[in-house]
Amino acid sequence: MQLSRDFDTSSYLLAPDPGAARLTRKTTGHDHMGREIETSVVEERPLTIFLNSQEIVTAMTIGDHPEYLALGFLSNQGMLEGSDDVTRIDMDAELETVIVRTASRTTYEEKMARRTRTSGCAVGTVFGDMMEGLGGLTLPEAPLRTSWLYSLAEKINRTPSLYLHAGAIHGTVLCREDRPLVYMEDVGRHNAVDKVAGWMLSEGATPADKILYTTGRLTSEMVIKTAHMGIPVLASRSGFTAWGVEIARMVGLTLIGRLRGQRFVCLSGEERLIRDVDVSESGKIQKRGSLGDYP
Repeated sequence: MQLSRDFDTSSYLLAPDPGAARLTRKTTGHDHMGREIETSVVEERPLTIFLNSQEIVTAMTIGDHPEYLALGFLSNQGMLEGSDDVTRIDMDAELETVIVRTASRTTYEEKMARRTRTSGCAVGTVFGDMMEGLGGLTLPEAPLRTSWLYSLAEKINRTPSLYLHAGAIHGTVLCREDRPLVYMEDVGRHNAVDKVAGWMLSEGATPADKILYTTGRLTSEMVIKTAHMGIPVLASRSGFTAWGVEIARMVGLTLIGRLRGQRFVCLSGEERLIRDVDVSESGKIQKRGSLGDYP
């Protein structure tokens, strides 16, 4: 824990703020020895997302960055397309609602008027609609250095976060090469990804040279969201699902899982990996050379 408190987050464009108001609350309990303790637990609250006048979904979230969550969710679900001009995003903290407004009515509002959804962690995805958006999608063939993976894992694990402070949380980090840029957290891993997507849309960030790191499982939906965002690399400390691997291979997504210490498994995109470090049984990592040494 001392390492995380001392870690310099100045390289981040947006980093977690585990001490922010309303994200946690103090409560008392007892430890394994029966001693009374005080600990922090994560708050979760409902957030209802509207697209213009149509209610879309109610998601359970920690409540930070609601505008990014709403914008990213609608985009990743295919409810907002490039031709949809977002004019503004309105947040009502008292009513716990966020409204994404577009210049004209979207094609999705009529469809959603017939099936409003309520969800928790998985945000109740209409999976078929997301799959339709993958037709003909091919991601850029971005090279990935293994030294970047090791560096990112070490930096992200040491970053002060709500997870280290209270647990019960998922994290998603937008990265470029070996630099973590934007770190989002939430009770649902999909919420955290959607927040990153919303930030990228708001800032006009280019996805082709980015890496998405997540603490969650590499499921089909996580792969689809990453592909919709145009990000060519998805990495996680957790494992895979078979359908997630199939979709990653279909769209050309480099998929790295079980990233812990010096170990990882690549199930899609091996041809794009640049193994620029020697990992020895002694536990020492030695760099082979610069990126310029490789084709």
